[in-house]
Amino acid sequence: MKIQMSTDKQPLLQPYESKNLKLRNRVVMAPMTRSRANNAEKAATGDLQGTYYEQRASAGLIITEGSQVSEKAVGYINTPGIHSAAQVAGWKEVTEKVHAAGGTIFLQLWHVGRMSHPDFHNGDLPHSASAINPNSKSYTPEGFKDTVAPKEMTKEDIEQTIKDFANAAKNAIEAGFDGVEIHSSNGYLFHQFFNATSNHRTDEYGGSKENRARFLFEVLDAVKQQIPIQKVGLRLNPSLHGIFGMTMDEDTIPTFDYIIEKLNDYDLAYLHLSEPFTDVSEIPYAETQIAKRYRPIYKGTLMINSNFDQEKGNQVIEDGDADLVAFGKPYISNPDLVERFEQGVELTDWDQDTFYTPGHKGYTDYEAKTAVKA
Repeated sequence: MKIQMSTDKQPLLQPYESKNLKLRNRVVMAPMTRSRANNAEKAATGDLQGTYYEQRASAGLIITEGSQVSEKAVGYINTPGIHSAAQVAGWKEVTEKVHAAGGTIFLQLWHVGRMSHPDFHNGDLPHSASAINPNSKSYTPEGFKDTVAPKEMTKEDIEQTIKDFANAAKNAIEAGFDGVEIHSSNGYLFHQFFNATSNHRTDEYGGSKENRARFLFEVLDAVKQQIPIQKVGLRLNPSLHGIFGMTMDEDTIPTFDYIIEKLNDYDLAYLHLSEPFTDVSEIPYAETQIAKRYRPIYKGTLMINSNFDQEKGNQVIEDGDADLVAFGKPYISNPDLVERFEQGVELTDWDQDTFYTPGHKGYTDYEAKTAVKA
């Protein structure tokens, strides 16, 4: 990653304030699954996750790893939840540490939908918009297994899942989080409803783009009955293609145009968008420049991510295409990322072999190379 020497003029290092957010800089720690909740409760702990996030508290904002809103939402081993008393208590230890270090932290609310496996559900099928196998892999307690055709969610299933998200948001605030991010991205449950290739429903949740987006807006409406909508962020990935069985068609980008325009009716903390994860330049229906497309459409705080380095992060803010930039893998191995940007200190490489392994190794043992500011 290219190093830009210290300067007070770096856009990334400037404070950010909107009516719903007050951050000391514009560097965001992106949500990343780390699979460290290897306990019976699937709970975060102050010792492990608390230390990890505390070390990175100089970020303007931390967004945690995805945390399942119910048992049905689980799709990966050792991922933490936010639907039980033990999970709320565990996360409370984490938020107390981060706040003591001066940080701001949101919890990402997660349901993987069809990207799960019957092994997680006592043999029952995972849920999705339609019974369409993503033909992918699920990482189960017994290793990678082929995904299966999920159960098409009934209206009762949808209603229960809406309640689960609302309850999870309430639990997150009870656990001390400053807000929540709804993970409606990356091929998981909400995305499975948005996309016409994974949603073949003929009821009010399928067909038109308005119907395919209905589930998301019903969740937002339920969540705002439990917590202030100003404490809610939302993540979307409009040009996801070839990952988790997701493919684009001529209606994909118009659907996201509709969703993002309608989000202006909600006073969200922010909208978190991803640039394409893969090369989509040859995909006729794809949008290759997400921030540039949606900055004029969305009127609130816009966060962008995917393969940004310091130079590109400063540039996208300077160009006016985003307000905040989320960094993923660099935060794994550089707990003092903000200070390194500030002081021009070279970044430490990450060890991919320890991304999802239990314990402190490759998690809390990366050293800061700068004096971290409280």
